[in-house]
Amino acid sequence: MTITPVGPADMRAVLLHAFGPAENLSYESVARPVPAPGQVRIAVAAAGVHLLDTSLRRGVQGPPAPLPELPTVPGREVAGTVDALGPGTDPAWLGRAVVVHLGFAPGGYAEYAVADADRLHAVPPGLDPATAVAMIGTGRTTLGILQFAELGPGSVALIPAAAGGIGTLLVQYAKAAGATVVALAGGPAKTARAAANGADLALDYTAPGWAGTVRAHHPAGATVLFDSVGGAVARTALGLLRDGADHLVFGWSGGPLVLTDADRAGLDARGITTRGVLGPAMLQRAGGDNPLRLLETRALAEAATGRLRPALQRYPLAEAAAAHRDLESRATTGRVVLEP
Repeated sequence: MTITPVGPADMRAVLLHAFGPAENLSYESVARPVPAPGQVRIAVAAAGVHLLDTSLRRGVQGPPAPLPELPTVPGREVAGTVDALGPGTDPAWLGRAVVVHLGFAPGGYAEYAVADADRLHAVPPGLDPATAVAMIGTGRTTLGILQFAELGPGSVALIPAAAGGIGTLLVQYAKAAGATVVALAGGPAKTARAAANGADLALDYTAPGWAGTVRAHHPAGATVLFDSVGGAVARTALGLLRDGADHLVFGWSGGPLVLTDADRAGLDARGITTRGVLGPAMLQRAGGDNPLRLLETRALAEAATGRLRPALQRYPLAEAAAAHRDLESRATTGRVVLEP
């Protein structure tokens, strides 16, 4: 691809002109955005890539984000340095290291992005931009999920997708709380990562016999299942829970969990509670006037103290298409981040 030279008022960005495969993401030279009143412009050092981004790129609309108007610059999470202010914006932001979740406004896959000043967080000292980006998105979701779990000594947490972005943080948090962690991951490499992250038992859920190994180590059963996978893995994992356990659902990357009426009756009889923990339930549990911002602040603080350390997989901004392909094929580990 031929890239036109970047002039003093230009930047490089990843654009989507038509919905479709990852190859539709093109690396181009475009004009730098200009901040509107109450906004800042950020010289981007890191931009988050989310699985939702890949769905929007394909033109698949679903909650919570609407399809963007085309052409668009994808990406909703960035960290970097404020280099310009819109009219009426507090001048104290100029030159500061910040991180921001852009909400439903795209624009993150670029060398410069604009954001509303009231969404900004100052990056805590010692945090690099990629870590800050991971915590503003994946971190806030993780802490939102953890609001529904009571973890401590005596708890046994069963965590599928334990080498992913959220799974990595769940393992760390549960261990710090004194819980025993059973991590499930797909393939030897991801299983090894989960073990290195502190899991007490790390198993490959693509290999036969993993459920028997869990039962042998924890015959009383797990107290909580953090379920982002669904499908056959979740169905098997439900059989590894003790009476009164919690089944917290926040994804279905392995397909829907199909339960018969008899299955549900059996779970009810054992006092196992299944609940979806995303969306309104998470916001209501967080409370406050701006629950998402509250969770973002907590997530950044957890990273600043070192209690939570996100796993990162970094790609150059120009390789956004490769990042999308790898994310969709589950070839990534941890949070995917683009760096200009």
